[in-house]
Amino acid sequence: MDGLLAEVEKKRKARDAAAGDRPTKYMRRADIERLAEERERAEKEAREAALLAEKEAEEARRREAKEKAANARLAHSNSPAPARDAESPKPEGAYSVPIEETIRRLRAKGQPIMLFGETDKDRRLRLRALDLIEEKGHDRQGGQNDFKKALEDVENVERELHGGQPKAVKGKKPKNASDVADTVLDLSLVKSDPDKLYPVIYYALKRVLKEWGEAMDERPDSIKSTHQGKLAAATQVQSAEYLKPLFKQLRSRSLPADVLGRMAEIVHHMQKRQYQKANDAYLRLSIGNAPWPIGVTMVGIHERSAREKISSDQVAHVLNDEVSRKYIQSLKRLLTFSQTKYPPEDVSQLMG
Repeated sequence: MDGLLAEVEKKRKARDAAAGDRPTKYMRRADIERLAEERERAEKEAREAALLAEKEAEEARRREAKEKAANARLAHSNSPAPARDAESPKPEGAYSVPIEETIRRLRAKGQPIMLFGETDKDRRLRLRALDLIEEKGHDRQGGQNDFKKALEDVENVERELHGGQPKAVKGKKPKNASDVADTVLDLSLVKSDPDKLYPVIYYALKRVLKEWGEAMDERPDSIKSTHQGKLAAATQVQSAEYLKPLFKQLRSRSLPADVLGRMAEIVHHMQKRQYQKANDAYLRLSIGNAPWPIGVTMVGIHERSAREKISSDQVAHVLNDEVSRKYIQSLKRLLTFSQTKYPPEDVSQLMG
């Protein structure tokens, strides 16, 4: 009997040993969690090792950059005549204006287009400095400085009138000024003889501006003394101030050809009382005909034309500089007044 039990026990142990060698079809939850913890620990150690290596590489790059900078400063101090561009490097894109535009704007400001030993970069920087000086002068008393000054001028004129002080007598206009102002501008002169456009545009705009000022003066005192009346008078004074650079360019015949053509269209349609067409010409002059801003060449999935491929008709001249923006805005005010004083026979020609 004992021998039989011993044989059965032997058979059972042999079966268990054979079953232990075969792979199991399941895993215990504790084994799964242990394997996951080991995998996370290995990944964490790998990340820490990568961060440590990256930090060491960054420190090595910094040390190398410091050594190069120190060597460069040492070489710079030993050089007898360092270059001006190396002393204060500035990005070219900080104020990138085409050289033709730089020359035009310097001439408009009455500045020399080139100084002795001046490079194109120096010219752009000089133009930028002049723009900043003008902006600082305009913004010296806040953003509403121009309009506030116009209001003060209107109030000063009213005080002078009430005090009995005579207004300053301006110089007489040429004898043929009224004839030129009455002449309807011929658009064919834009291509045939642009120089003949300057006096016609000059006296036509001067006439409308003068009529606007007279209309402001002819209002009754009950309207002039109101807040709205003072704002209207200040707008006229401000527009007259903004138009001075334009009149100066018209007298010197220094307007760009594309701007001259658009202004000729505006004056022609204004004289014909076709204010809708005049407004279209004003929009082409102010914001251009391009469906995207100048300088945007790669936006979205479609490649757009570069700046040199865009014609002058699509250039937004109101964005060129602050002076252009102001006198172009004043042109629209003259159109609005002319439409009020000389309404068109056809209602469809009214501006919106």
